[in-house]
Amino acid sequence: MYYEQLTIFSDAIEHDIGYAGKYGAKGEKRAPKQKPTPEQIEKQNQKNRETRLKRLIHHNFTPEDLWVTLKYPKGTRKSVKELKKDFTGFIRRISYQYKKRGVPLKWVARKEIGARGGLHVHILVNRIPKEDTDLIIRKAWGNPIWHTTLFSQGGYEALAEYITKKPSGQVKGQLSLFPEDEQDELISYSRSRNLEEPKTERKEYSRRTVKKIIEALQSGDYMACATKGHYIDKDSIRIGVNPFTGLSYIHYAEYRLDMPPEYWGGPLPWEET
Repeated sequence: MYYEQLTIFSDAIEHDIGYAGKYGAKGEKRAPKQKPTPEQIEKQNQKNRETRLKRLIHHNFTPEDLWVTLKYPKGTRKSVKELKKDFTGFIRRISYQYKKRGVPLKWVARKEIGARGGLHVHILVNRIPKEDTDLIIRKAWGNPIWHTTLFSQGGYEALAEYITKKPSGQVKGQLSLFPEDEQDELISYSRSRNLEEPKTERKEYSRRTVKKIIEALQSGDYMACATKGHYIDKDSIRIGVNPFTGLSYIHYAEYRLDMPPEYWGGPLPWEET
């Protein structure tokens, strides 16, 4: 027997299919397990962090919400303690502005150090309908900002990868100049408490059903296994065996057909030229 974990969004469904039993379906052998190296474990942990945040962002934000960099004037050098104080004040002020307009503020933020040592904050915030949200943010911060949309920044996956990334190169060298407790502030992200987790469901399938799904995905006959009213994103398809557990897996995502193209990053397959 196989299991499927569904992660359900307003515009999409993510599918993760794998073995439910210890040894998989009858007649199939579990692949040999490998002992993971510390580097492989960290890589998998990082992927898990990215996936959790990607789904949290997808459930709570839209492609047109704002990805903002809160900066300081050129040449300004702030301590981490000062940055935290400035950011706390900013959240208090902008929360008040959102509340005045009857809109709950949702955000995910990552404090960061630049290659030249300057501190700044990246923050994803929900847009206020029919308002110049960027101007409200600029006034609440009181310093220069840069902004774009979630979609223009690369979408849910790219943004989650950026927010959870570990520093490297010159940035890592700048980070080493700070005490350890301050370094922690600059390598982790924070979020508003009102973010909701996406809905999940669990299903069970027979080996025959899963075989049909694999055949449809591998042949490109996506409509054969797509949920009604959805289409499968071909770039999301992953079929393989986890080398550490020896268990097989299938992953793919599908999007509602009535959503605008920016929700999946391009035209539908049959509209491509």
